[in-house]
Amino acid sequence: MNQMNAMMLTRIHDLSRSDAPLEWRTVPVPTPGETDILIQVTACGVCHTELDEIEGRTPPPRFPVIPGHQVVGRVIGMGPAADRFAIGDRVGVAWIYHACGHCRYCREGLENLCSEFAATGRDAHGGYAEFMTVHQDFAFPIPDRFSDVQAAPLLCAGAIGYRSLSLAGLQEGHHLGLTGFGASAHLVLKMVRHQFPHVPVYVFARNADEQAFARSLGAVWAGPTQATAPQPLDRIIDTTPAWTPVVEALRNLAPGGRLVINAIRKEKRDQEVLLKLDYATHLWQEKEIKSVANVSRTDVAHFLDLAARIPILPEVQTFGLQAANQALMELKNRRIRGAKVLVMDAP
Repeated sequence: MNQMNAMMLTRIHDLSRSDAPLEWRTVPVPTPGETDILIQVTACGVCHTELDEIEGRTPPPRFPVIPGHQVVGRVIGMGPAADRFAIGDRVGVAWIYHACGHCRYCREGLENLCSEFAATGRDAHGGYAEFMTVHQDFAFPIPDRFSDVQAAPLLCAGAIGYRSLSLAGLQEGHHLGLTGFGASAHLVLKMVRHQFPHVPVYVFARNADEQAFARSLGAVWAGPTQATAPQPLDRIIDTTPAWTPVVEALRNLAPGGRLVINAIRKEKRDQEVLLKLDYATHLWQEKEIKSVANVSRTDVAHFLDLAARIPILPEVQTFGLQAANQALMELKNRRIRGAKVLVMDAP
C-alpha cells in the first residue's frame, strides 16, 4: 500500500474551455505526522467551492493539490502521539483543516476567522483520493445513523448551512427565503422544518425541477430567481455563486430583514447587476447583509449531532473517483438535485 489513486488539480482552469480540470494520478500514500491520523477514504462530497478553486476565485490552492473537503473514511494508521481515535473508527474531515488555536478569534470560538485557517483540499490534500491524513483534532466521529455517502455532504453543505441558519437569527413568526436550491439549501430546509416547524420557507431557484424539489421538501412557495415572493421576507439565505440572487433577495427583504450570503466567492459574470443596486429599494429600512466565512469545528460537530437526531438524510447522486470531472461539470452547469458524492469503490 505504497501508492494510491487521486484526482489532482495542478493549475487554474477556465471551465468554459476545459471540461477536465483534474488529472488522474498515482501518487504515494501520505504518511501521518506526530498527531495525525491516516484515513482510507470511502466517500467524498463534491462542492461548488471546488469550482471556485479550479477557476481561481479562492485564495490560490497549494499546487498540485488533491481537492475534496467532505471526506468520510476509516482510520487505518496514526502518528505516535495520536490517541483520539482507534484503528477502524469511522471519521469525517470538513473544510477546516487547521487553525492556530491561540489567536483571539480561536479563543472566542471563531476559529473560522483565524488568519492561519487552512482549508482541506486547498491548502492541504483532500479527499478526491483513496487515502489522506489530517491532525486528529480536525477529524469528526461519524454518527452510526448515516451511511458514508449520506454523511459526506453533511460535512460541508450541512455544516455551512447550519452556520448560515445560526447567523440568520431565525425565529418562529419569521418568513424565510432561500436563494438557490442545491446541496446546502435543501439541508437548510430540512433543518428549518424540524427546528422551526411554523416558519414558512420560500425558495428562489433557476429552474422548474429545483422549484418542484423544494416544494416536495416542504417549501410553501417556489419561484424563479427574479420573482417577487408572496410577501416580504424576514430572513433570506443566499447559497448561489452569482450576484443577481443577492440583489433580488435584498428587494424581497422586509424592513429590518437580514440577508445571509453563504458563498466563499461570487462569480464575476453578472457583476454588472450591482450597478443596479438602489438604496431605497434594496437597502433602506435597516436591512442587513451578513457573510458566512468558512466553518468552525463546533459548527461541524453540532450539526452532525443535530442531523443524527432529526435525522437529516441528504439527497445524493454518486460518481466513481475517476468521474470527478463529470460531477464537477454537472455542478458547473447547474445540473443539481441534492448533493454529488464520489465513492471510492464505484466504477
